[in-house]
Amino acid sequence: MIKNIYFEEKVENHNRAQEFFSRFPKAAKISCNHFKEVFNPSGQNFRLQKKNPSLILASQDGKKVHPIPSKYGVGGTSNFYFSHLFNCLYDCRYCFLQGMFPSAHYVLFINYEEFWDDIRNKADEVSNSPSWFFSGYDCDSLALESTTGFVDFFLPKFSKFPHAFLELRTKSVNTRVLKNREPLPNVIVAFSFTPEEISRQLEHGVPSVSARIKAMHQLATLGWYVGIRIDPVIDCQEFESRYALLFHQLFDKLPQDSLHSVSLGAFRMPYGFFKKMDKLYPEENLFAGKLTKNKNSVSYELEIETKRLDSCRSMLLEYISSEKLFTCEMS
Repeated sequence: MIKNIYFEEKVENHNRAQEFFSRFPKAAKISCNHFKEVFNPSGQNFRLQKKNPSLILASQDGKKVHPIPSKYGVGGTSNFYFSHLFNCLYDCRYCFLQGMFPSAHYVLFINYEEFWDDIRNKADEVSNSPSWFFSGYDCDSLALESTTGFVDFFLPKFSKFPHAFLELRTKSVNTRVLKNREPLPNVIVAFSFTPEEISRQLEHGVPSVSARIKAMHQLATLGWYVGIRIDPVIDCQEFESRYALLFHQLFDKLPQDSLHSVSLGAFRMPYGFFKKMDKLYPEENLFAGKLTKNKNSVSYELEIETKRLDSCRSMLLEYISSEKLFTCEMS
């Protein structure tokens, strides 16, 4: 339940802002000149705010669509990401957002039309080849859909631009907006997974692995393309058996022609983010593992990282072709 809605003065009369005010009539409404006045001050308590985050309505100025790292992607050559929302409904201990953002409040950029203008312009610039747009970098693409209406707005837009592909990255089972529409061949619903035991320990508030698999299979049966994201790969006891079980659960009965891609991502984090998160959760076993600082990032020791990724690749290739398997590196 949203108790406080902060809003930039310039968006107060925007139709989406008015919709939020009507939807949450009991929420306190507090104006500000710029969202950073509320979101950026130092000394905020991320853990405390996470229990009951406020909503900040803002307009994203300047550049809205950004190129992604060269080693990140699922086959496209022109790859971009955009963030209509800062922060996530869920509370995953390994999530870099806790180290990157000073606040746990949600910042929703409600100028969707301007986002679309930038996306369309990027797609037109490379119209001779497919362009990819990744949502879910700074948030979960579906978890707050019933509040934001983000996917509902963008799906009709992408339906008219078949050379532009949209990835919706999620851990949510909130898929109604997709079930109520005809599948689009240029939209990929990409679900993130870790083994069940790890998910219970580290992915707080996230639907169970079985619930996510069920949601993914339902969408695949309806004709949506789905993606599987094993990112980050987490070192653990009984690693082989836990990941082998996860992969069996994921691919058992999944229509192969509905699977667009599978990607692997190693646990890597900027050192500054890691230090902030370590202070937030000093008791977290994840941060006490065999991690090492390499230049400006923190990751597993190279031998462990290589062994775990190679093991996952070997197990995944028992289910899929190598053309559908990608390794994504953020740094």
